[in-house]
Amino acid sequence: MALHTGRGFACINYPIGMNLGGDPSQALVHSTPDGKFKVTLSAIDLGQGMKSVTRQIAAEALGVPIADVYVDTADSDTGPHDMGSFASRGTHRMGNAVIRAATEARRAMLEAAAEELEVNAADLETDGKGNIHVKGAPSRSITVEDTAVAAQFNQGRTLAGRGIFLIPPSEANADTGEMSPVTTFAHAALVVDLTVDDETGEVSVQQINSAYEVGRALNARLVEQQLIGGAWMGVSHALYETTEPYYPARDHMPGDFVEYLQPGPGQVADHHIAILERPAEDGPYGGKGPGEMCANPVIPAVANAVYNAVGVRCDSLPITPEKILRGIKANGGARPQGKF
Repeated sequence: MALHTGRGFACINYPIGMNLGGDPSQALVHSTPDGKFKVTLSAIDLGQGMKSVTRQIAAEALGVPIADVYVDTADSDTGPHDMGSFASRGTHRMGNAVIRAATEARRAMLEAAAEELEVNAADLETDGKGNIHVKGAPSRSITVEDTAVAAQFNQGRTLAGRGIFLIPPSEANADTGEMSPVTTFAHAALVVDLTVDDETGEVSVQQINSAYEVGRALNARLVEQQLIGGAWMGVSHALYETTEPYYPARDHMPGDFVEYLQPGPGQVADHHIAILERPAEDGPYGGKGPGEMCANPVIPAVANAVYNAVGVRCDSLPITPEKILRGIKANGGARPQGKF
């Protein structure tokens, strides 16, 4: 019996969204009478931080404190249209829609403030703290709250905005079918270190080192958490989870999610991440979003590390102890591939 160490590498270029039919996202932004702002979306927060990042984007575009912005991810009946939370498109598509809606609402807010201060709206600026000042004369100001009150109760204005982000559909080459289904890509490289027990076939992930290029990390903490969680989901896909119904017989498979095999806290490995920022030209403040790219490169990296450790190449998932042991037996024993 021996424990063999292995190292595997994988890299990925991941498309953001799908430009097949325009891939539109819409957002609505409006002020309440007390100067708070509500962002209404149909984009669903699946735990990836959609509500947090769109809240930040709206606050930045409006020029108001984050604490004064609320996000309502309604549904397709009551919210504006969105294609969905898939294809790692949320931050990029919805973020752009929110900027456009918030910019329109900000314009209405400054016009209302200008009427109260008796100046031109172009001469006003926000301080991000809930105040609107005359440029060069900071003592001449009005609060966002007072502006909202005046707009709705004195001026008869609505401080609101609508935004849609729509990429023109890609034209396909009539001869080759070639097209450009996306406008931007995110990138990642990942290294997995693990051990393989040649007697039991068990794999233990020891460490993950990765570098992710995400455009701009609009919320660095959320990006880091998403990358760590997504990578561990990739480990689970690679080594544990399966949807095969009959192998070798149905009674050998989990009957429900209580029996479904997944890694637990005891299997969590250290993950060291380098976040690289290369702002996307068409991204909201340069952002793209890590999305599914978190998990995808982990699977081939684990497969490569198993091969490096014992010389067994697994081409189906999950990479179970049984498959590894069968491979070792077929090879006449473990065949470590040497240092990576």
